[in-house]
Amino acid sequence: MKAFKFQPLLKQTLWGGDRIIPFKHLDAKMDNVGESWEISGVKDNETIAVGDGRSLNQLVNDMKEKLVGKANYERFGTEFPLLIKFIDARQDLSIQVHPTDEIAHRQGKSRGKTEMWFVMDSAPEAKLYNGLKMQITPEQYKVMVANDTICDALAQYPVKEGDCFFIPAGRIHAIGAGCFLAEIQQTSDVTYRIYDFKRKDKDGNYRQLHTQEASESIDYTVLPDYRTRYEARKNEGELLVECPYFNTAVYDLDEPMTIDYSELDSFVILIGMKGEGTLTVDGENMPFREGETVLVPATANEVRSEGTIKFLETYVLS
Repeated sequence: MKAFKFQPLLKQTLWGGDRIIPFKHLDAKMDNVGESWEISGVKDNETIAVGDGRSLNQLVNDMKEKLVGKANYERFGTEFPLLIKFIDARQDLSIQVHPTDEIAHRQGKSRGKTEMWFVMDSAPEAKLYNGLKMQITPEQYKVMVANDTICDALAQYPVKEGDCFFIPAGRIHAIGAGCFLAEIQQTSDVTYRIYDFKRKDKDGNYRQLHTQEASESIDYTVLPDYRTRYEARKNEGELLVECPYFNTAVYDLDEPMTIDYSELDSFVILIGMKGEGTLTVDGENMPFREGETVLVPATANEVRSEGTIKFLETYVLS
């Protein structure tokens, strides 16, 4: 079985910038592109395989455990478990939170959302919010949203290329202006908007807030640090995140490397962050460079990378 690339779904947003199209080497004339959905099985937002024509969900339906792995097929069926994005924020995104699976089910949603961010070459002043820096109650939270002070309760981080943040369901967060990053998340589009800086949409209306749903979803635990700490290494994989929804590592290579997947019961997604090279998947070569995302089927025994390239590797262990 071959590896797959997909046609990206480019999303124009109120806060989007101009970095995604050149980063992905696309010949497209679009403004305010905030997101590129790289690999998606979200209903009505499914990515289509390049040179194949099938949607991601059709591939899963046709190939089943050969594509996603035996345990993942038993756990998720024909729904692909991850959504992969590139995000370019020209303005601050809204302050938001995602529910856990359990809370999402109680609220009539199919599942919650746990995610992570890996920061690419962002603006010098780029920052983001992740987690609470002070203890507040649900009642205090509602008051702070109402009087425009909720940001005072949030941990804020200046960011640079290589920074990593894990955002489990329930953690308040927001991507700030100037951030350019990759996002790995559960296949879910459930987002509760807490605060939107009093912005209006193109029609002059305030965007909807979800104060009550968010209040039920927030984890009010305060931690001393929300940044994912790791040691950057050349020419070896470095684990970033290990959780029930995905395992993610980063590789920064300038020499050939072969990664053994023969014992892994999962698909693997490789997300190009910087540079270019060639991937050889069980003997079949394909070019691979920054801005590209590749889905390697669970049947693959090994992937060899050659060239100078930095990429994320993510998969799901059930």
